[in-house]
Amino acid sequence: MVLRGYVPTSEETLQTLAALRLQSLNSDFSTHAPFPRLEELFPPHVLHARLPAPRRRTPTKCRGARLRAGLLAGGLWGQALAKQRAERDQRLRGRLREEGASTMAAIVEKWKLLQGMGRPEAMAAYVALVREWHGFGSTLFDVDLRTSLVGASPQRLWLGIGAKAVSLYKPGEPEPLDSFCYGRISSFGASDSSTFRLSVEDRDLLFETSQIAQLLNTYLASAGARQPPRPQEPATSRPAPAPTAPPQGLCPTAGPWQHRPPVGSFHS
Repeated sequence: MVLRGYVPTSEETLQTLAALRLQSLNSDFSTHAPFPRLEELFPPHVLHARLPAPRRRTPTKCRGARLRAGLLAGGLWGQALAKQRAERDQRLRGRLREEGASTMAAIVEKWKLLQGMGRPEAMAAYVALVREWHGFGSTLFDVDLRTSLVGASPQRLWLGIGAKAVSLYKPGEPEPLDSFCYGRISSFGASDSSTFRLSVEDRDLLFETSQIAQLLNTYLASAGARQPPRPQEPATSRPAPAPTAPPQGLCPTAGPWQHRPPVGSFHS
């Protein structure tokens, strides 16, 4: 969850989590200890977010139709653009290496401060930090929320299926945009093969997704929370057979967090 960017928190906390992971894997700092790659300790998207966004350059117009036609015919203009792109990519790669080295140095300094901490303590501290997020223990899905505005594009959100509520998050934001306890959900189901409908009191929410309906049905059935509503399905459709195991989302549910290591855990 942490490495894939599904635990919104500060870079400082992400560095601390990486240091705790190193302490759990290698014990106290040592230059001879095996060192994981940075992407195994720290979310890569955070480093990429530091890089400047590529600017769209408008090709310089050549004076004269003859000169412009000559450049295009000879491929010189295309070669010049390819060279510019290669130079830009090389600068970005260099910048990314610098950011990575700086982040790794900060992680190592935090690792040194953990000297004497045992593996169980490091794991407990790691989980305690992650538990500070409101969505800890939820199963997260990338969804597109449809709006009723004509011409409006769907809004990309995280849909979190938790033990007590269903929550909507803006990707990367720690606090939910909205949260619905199961008592407020009057019905849910699949409108079609890619649309999940959630009826909350007097409004319907439509999400473009692929597996939310099946997971929510399974999760509510297994939790047995407050007599969950039954999904509404077309009269002509046959009920789907009960799955033998809960489908997996982007993040593990509350149960797996308690009984087995989460994604990106300390165990190999």
